[in-house]
Amino acid sequence: MTSDDIAVLANPSAGRGRHRDLLSQVLQRLGPAARLLEAHSGEEAEAASRAAVDEGVAALVAVGGDGTIHRALQAVAERPVGFGVVPAGTGNDFAAGVGMPVDPLAAAGVVAAALAEGRHVPVDLARVGADAPRWFGAVLAGGFDALVNERANAMTWPRGPRRYDLAILLELARLKPRKYELELDGEDHSFEGMLVAVGNCASYGGGMRILPGADPTDGLLDVVIAAPFGRAALARLKPRLRRGTHITDPRVTVFRARNVRLRSGGIIAYADGERLGPLDLDLTCAPGAVRLLR
Repeated sequence: MTSDDIAVLANPSAGRGRHRDLLSQVLQRLGPAARLLEAHSGEEAEAASRAAVDEGVAALVAVGGDGTIHRALQAVAERPVGFGVVPAGTGNDFAAGVGMPVDPLAAAGVVAAALAEGRHVPVDLARVGADAPRWFGAVLAGGFDALVNERANAMTWPRGPRRYDLAILLELARLKPRKYELELDGEDHSFEGMLVAVGNCASYGGGMRILPGADPTDGLLDVVIAAPFGRAALARLKPRLRRGTHITDPRVTVFRARNVRLRSGGIIAYADGERLGPLDLDLTCAPGAVRLLR
């Protein structure tokens, strides 16, 4: 690839494959300089993205959902390269949070126009760790939803959405408050509860507005926690996540901070819907860490 090329990272199976036929149209909309990266796994996608950025491409464009974007972010974070987002996944929470059009072709047109006009918008990212950091753009889940994700990913049956539904039922059966060590900009906010999320954008899970006030350009991370509540209360709270009205519940508290330390035993954290690792994390907001082509 050359410095005039646009590297395109695409996941043909994103959105359960419903956007597969759009890829050629997206490439056409991006122009003759667009080159599709070769990748057959998440690890290969990340490696190909890093290689393209190291070679000095004009831009890296991610076509897919939050998982595809998450892989691409590892290559563009704090690098002097344009980053384009074309939402084509089941969940497109980062794209929504940064104001990209919902329609993939319209989004590709926005990216192409931004490149042609030499403009970009600085957008924050969340940095995880200091040495060899990981990055995420939308939301990190470290409570009940993280437990459900981990259980669902370990299950081989059933397939499709029913696996997630069964995982919810199984986790509800063992629902209990957990102790969290939480430090925000050096101040202790440790608590006992069953919900914690740290976000750069407002939503996760395909539009659940877990952090409705999050702004990916304010230099801060939003943090939501919830005190202990029972199964019935959790069932009532879940529908409110879609609207973002859960934050009015007296058991729910929202903070903003630049630096977040979060620890709890027995929980695997998920960020941008991707498995991140044990919940023993130091998180920092990196202002303007990505040059969004918008």
